[in-house]
Amino acid sequence: MDQGSEDFAAFYERNRDPCFRAVLAAVPDRHEAEELTAEAFARAWGHWRKVRRHPAPAAWVVRTALNTHISWWRRRRREVAWDVTGADAMDRAHPVDGDATAVDLALHAALRKLPLRQREVVVLRVFLDLDTRTAAAALGVAPGTVQAHLHRATKALRAELEESNEREEMK
Repeated sequence: MDQGSEDFAAFYERNRDPCFRAVLAAVPDRHEAEELTAEAFARAWGHWRKVRRHPAPAAWVVRTALNTHISWWRRRRREVAWDVTGADAMDRAHPVDGDATAVDLALHAALRKLPLRQREVVVLRVFLDLDTRTAAAALGVAPGTVQAHLHRATKALRAELEESNEREEMK
């Protein structure tokens, strides 16, 4: 293997799981998140010279996966007839994991309720542990915008989780 292949292999091993978890937080279906993550890593491999110089290559992978998800969704929207039962597709999604705890499931459900940009900020700042400037660069927004979205997201998540906890206690 040449140096580029070794660099990418190390990058992949180090970032595969965090990137998958970040994509899973934004995409409701586990299998779709796996496919999106694999597709994004394949694209990263194809553009490795450029991606390895990116300030946050893992963020590049996650952003690529999320952009691919949007493209797939737009394509499917035109190809597949909508189910007009009124149920939200995200609510019909499979649970995150077979052995997930109630807290994990509640957090995943709360994340799905956030607007897309807030989910993206949570994914980059919390799941990938990027600093504000790097997350802002990955999203193409100002650092203050990232901070504002993170503040709103954490406030909404806190409220949703407290409400979920109260509902569970009443049962």
